[in-house]
Amino acid sequence: MEFGNSKFPVVVYAPSYQASSIENFALCEYLACHGYIVISSPSRGTETRWFGRNNAKEMETQARDVEFLIKEVSKFPIANTNKIATMGFSFGGLANILAITRNDKIKAVVSLDGTERYQYGLLKKSPFFEPEKVDVPYIHMAQKDIPEQVLKEDNIDPELNIKFQLFDSITNSNAYRLKFQNLTHSYFSTLGILFGQRDKRQDKNDPEIMESYKLVSVYALNFLNAYLKNDGSALKFIENNALNNGIKKGLLTKQSKKANSQNFTFKDFNELALQQDYNKLYDLYVATKKEHPIMEIPENNLNTLGLQLVFNPNTSEQGIHVFLLATKLYPNSANLFDSLGEAYLFMDDKDKAIESFEKSLNLNSQNQNAIDRLKQLKK
Repeated sequence: MEFGNSKFPVVVYAPSYQASSIENFALCEYLACHGYIVISSPSRGTETRWFGRNNAKEMETQARDVEFLIKEVSKFPIANTNKIATMGFSFGGLANILAITRNDKIKAVVSLDGTERYQYGLLKKSPFFEPEKVDVPYIHMAQKDIPEQVLKEDNIDPELNIKFQLFDSITNSNAYRLKFQNLTHSYFSTLGILFGQRDKRQDKNDPEIMESYKLVSVYALNFLNAYLKNDGSALKFIENNALNNGIKKGLLTKQSKKANSQNFTFKDFNELALQQDYNKLYDLYVATKKEHPIMEIPENNLNTLGLQLVFNPNTSEQGIHVFLLATKLYPNSANLFDSLGEAYLFMDDKDKAIESFEKSLNLNSQNQNAIDRLKQLKK
């Protein structure tokens, strides 16, 4: 296969407790088929193949394995090392949290019922862990509410159904918490789906389990597309409630929170644009979007700003720059091309005005203003 100059974002996978690197091969292959390099290593103990009794030490060892894989994948000529995410199941979730606290290359984290939800105290034993260092987009997909019978018989703390100290303590990243009501813990991995023993007290049937595992994969892909590929439609999917995404009622619940430091608004963007006299706006947009993926530049705001600048003779050229950015971001907007036509007409550039009004009319054949302006200009 020829890749040319293409580079692909990377997902580093951390498996569960003493597990194989291929435990989630179906999900990893699914991501690979959608344009990601996925790399994983087995979960091994610090001193032997098996974990010892010191889980804090084993957690640190696995975090260092994640860091090793980041260095290894950086040697791949087709790897985009500016677009790296970690993904982990169960115990691997703990390792990923440690890894992001000291690795700026990690830009997003996918947790598949990660143990950071259940053993926050273990996470706090690490000298590297501080909640404020969790400063990249984070999604945690969790098992169903554990039935009361199972809680009692297996001596499980009922607070695990509701308590999530790490999620509650996150302030510096966009964070998402999903709960899949048809999945128990082991079914967040391919091997668990295929070979795990079904618990008759709480497990759903195989088709229901597979349906939700597919949804886990879809959410993982959209989350990664949103934050590693700056895909607006994927971000919308992640931000939507489940029903708006066409998901049947009762399959999952969702909570989310915004980063305190990432509420970057159109006003903030306009201030940056003003500082560079509204020149090279698309370059500014790309750079800003990379830094603030959730930033929105609404069409109406650009249209209003462009008109304000254009009809001031001292800033008309800057207004044209705003409209050129707007029509690049919204190429199917008849209204923006109509406004751009008015802007060129105000500046007495009739050829470009005609071109802009014709584009507007092609997008909306009922645009009476464009019809009237073209008749006037072509007399």
